[in-house]
Amino acid sequence: MKQPHDTQVGLQVLVRNLDDLTAVAADKGYDWEALRTRLRAERITPLIPQRGPGFRGWARNLLTHERAYNQRSNAESVFFGLRQRYGETLWARTWFGQFRELVMKSAVRNIERTIEGADR
Repeated sequence: MKQPHDTQVGLQVLVRNLDDLTAVAADKGYDWEALRTRLRAERITPLIPQRGPGFRGWARNLLTHERAYNQRSNAESVFFGLRQRYGETLWARTWFGQFRELVMKSAVRNIERTIEGADR
């Protein structure tokens, strides 16, 4: 079974959580106008850099809220830590199953960190 690219699954995850979002920070892989239009229609700020060369991309990247976009690195650090600790493979086949698997790994890691903090 060919897995869809995460940009395609990303829209499903975003639509599920539209009520909870005020901004979406993503990398250039998510630079797709239909996604930006949908987010703006829902009054959500897209913090997605423009892909490709040219003045339009340069100007849009200049307008991206740098401080808010840079918070994306916190999420990237968490995912990096999870991959280092538990491996890169997700065993679930569906995107929702993979989502639940990531939530469980995150919960286990939070419990481990709490126990480590209590031991100090």
